[in-house]
Amino acid sequence: MKPLVSVVMPTFNAEKYLAESINSVLAQTYTNWELLITDDCSTDNTVALAKKYADSDSRVKLFIQPQNQGAGAARNNSIKNAKGKYIAFLDADDLWLPKKLEKQVLFAQKNNHALTYTSYQKFSGNKLAGIVTPPKSTTYSKLMYSNVIGCLTAMYDAEQLGKKYMPLIRKRQDMGLWLDILKEVPAAYCLREPLARYRVGVGMSANKLKILSYQWRFYRDVEKLGLLRATYTFGVYAMKGFKKHAK
Repeated sequence: MKPLVSVVMPTFNAEKYLAESINSVLAQTYTNWELLITDDCSTDNTVALAKKYADSDSRVKLFIQPQNQGAGAARNNSIKNAKGKYIAFLDADDLWLPKKLEKQVLFAQKNNHALTYTSYQKFSGNKLAGIVTPPKSTTYSKLMYSNVIGCLTAMYDAEQLGKKYMPLIRKRQDMGLWLDILKEVPAAYCLREPLARYRVGVGMSANKLKILSYQWRFYRDVEKLGLLRATYTFGVYAMKGFKKHAK
């Protein structure tokens, strides 16, 4: 059985890297997928480029937001329109290796895992950087201190869980979704192979201080932690992040 995988891709002024990202989906050895691109009011050539792909391959579907609402809302629109058993995520500047879906779907099916993720490799331009190898599994309590699930590697079982959406915040939406899922299942599990490539030096990866600011608001506003617990959790999160980036 090869269940349908719905690939969620938000776009906003993404014309520089969009073709590479879409082509990495088209190159998958696992072919039973749909790519749902939701554009968040781009002002460059993103929509025209995405439309070319949608016109040439029926598996690619393009949606356009009526107003700019952020990546979380764009992802949620794609999730709403998804028809797949599995829902996977790929941003418009990241890449998948050709066997990503094939190996991850088999891993999820064989073990009946509701939420899975994989290792990934960082890159910039044509230069490959370090490989990020997350722990074999994570739980709600562990993820609170360190978001080890790379959004470009995550996939959840919508038949098992029902459709799950990201919180409507501008940043850290992916962590909010994983935590929401982990309130229902004991753990998420990692296929420890680098099956995706994460582009560094652009977007949030280039704004570490802003990430910390959003992370604090996430603990207080989304997870509703009290001041003392939020302070402790944030301190552990910041320390883990510092150690990770210092390696």
